[in-house]
Amino acid sequence: MARPPFPPTPNAPPAPGGARPGAPGAAVAKKENDRRTLVVGRGISVQGTIQDAERLVVEGTVESSLINASELQIAQGGVFKGEVEVEDAELAGTIDGTLTVRGSLTIRSTGRLLGKAKCRRLKVEDGGQVTGQLEMITTPAAPAAAPATPPRPAAE
Repeated sequence: MARPPFPPTPNAPPAPGGARPGAPGAAVAKKENDRRTLVVGRGISVQGTIQDAERLVVEGTVESSLINASELQIAQGGVFKGEVEVEDAELAGTIDGTLTVRGSLTIRSTGRLLGKAKCRRLKVEDGGQVTGQLEMITTPAAPAAAPATPPRPAAE
């Protein structure tokens, strides 16, 4: 029997640390909680396409053809097979496939990268393994749109 999702609570208790809406620390806590996160827990296997996840945490096994997210975290013992494109990635487990990281790639001491990877910044801890092809992205990151300047009034 399926249960409907919980409705949002209008009078939710304050966040840990006493952050209230409008309080100085509330924006930081809210921003972290607003990220769409998918966690694939230990012992769980997922196959298929994952969409609209800003942050993917893999503790089990994921097989996917293409994922586009902001952040990828593969925990120790976690396995990702397939193709993924992210802003930042941290590998403590194994990735087998094609990985494109537009920002920073960190391979922890227990991490293994098998296959093909591209990244702008790379950090490999002692014991981390890279097997396959690794390419550094050297083109500058796309600049943010310049703010529009109002037209200057003509001199009379």
